[in-house]
Amino acid sequence: MAARVAAALGREMDGRGCAQEGHRHRIPLGLVLLEQGWITHRDLREALAAQRTAGSGRLGSWVVRREYASEEQVTRALGLQWGCPVLGMESACPEGLTALIPRLFVDAFRVLPLRIAAGRIFYLGFEDRLDPALALAVERMTGLHVESGLVPESAFRPAHASLLDARFPAAELVEAATEPALAAALGKAVERTRPAESRLVRVHDCLWLRMWLRPESEPVPGLDSVRDVLGSVNPAGIAARR
Repeated sequence: MAARVAAALGREMDGRGCAQEGHRHRIPLGLVLLEQGWITHRDLREALAAQRTAGSGRLGSWVVRREYASEEQVTRALGLQWGCPVLGMESACPEGLTALIPRLFVDAFRVLPLRIAAGRIFYLGFEDRLDPALALAVERMTGLHVESGLVPESAFRPAHASLLDARFPAAELVEAATEPALAAALGKAVERTRPAESRLVRVHDCLWLRMWLRPESEPVPGLDSVRDVLGSVNPAGIAARR
C-alpha cells in the first residue's frame, strides 16, 4: 500500500512548482465592455480613476458601483473573457452536492457546486474567475464531466456563505515535511480506513485523497460513505513548529 500511494503521489506531484504565469486575458475587461457598447470611453476612464484612487476593488465592481453598466452586463463581459457561460441559480442545489467537493476547497477557491445534468454533467459556478485546475481535479475524482461558468456576484455571495454552513464529508488535514513523509501518512490513512475504493488527485499544491467506505452506484455519494484527506508538503511550516 505504501508503494502504491507513493507512486500515485509522485505522479500527481510531477510538474508541481513549474513557473506558471497567472491567466492573462487577451482583451481587458474594460475593452470588452466598450466593444459591447455597455460603457463609454468616459465611463471607463472614470472607473479606472476611481479604482486607482481607492487602491482596491475590481474594475467590474467599480463599473457597477458607479452605475455605468449593470451587474449582468459585467458578468457577461467576464464570461466573454473566459469563454464560459454565465450560470444562474435556478434549479441549483449546492447543499445537496456537498459530498462531491471538500469544504476547504469551496472556501479557499470560492466555488459553488450548482447542479448535475443528465446524471453526468457537473456544473461548477465561480464568482469572477474560473479555476481550471480545481475543475479538472473534481472531474477526475468524481468521474463526472465538469462544466465551469460564472455566477453573478449578487447571487454567488449569499449562496456561497450559506453553503459554508452546510454539512460536508469528514476531512482530515495532513502536512508533511517531505513527499515520502506525506506518502507514508496518506498510506496509513488508507490502511486505517480500509476503503472499498480510493483515489488521489492534486489541486494546485494540495493532494486530495478520497476514500469510499462502500461501493457507490449514484453520482453523489452519501456524506457518511466518503472520507477525505487533504495533504500538503511544507518543510518550512514543519521546521517552524519544531
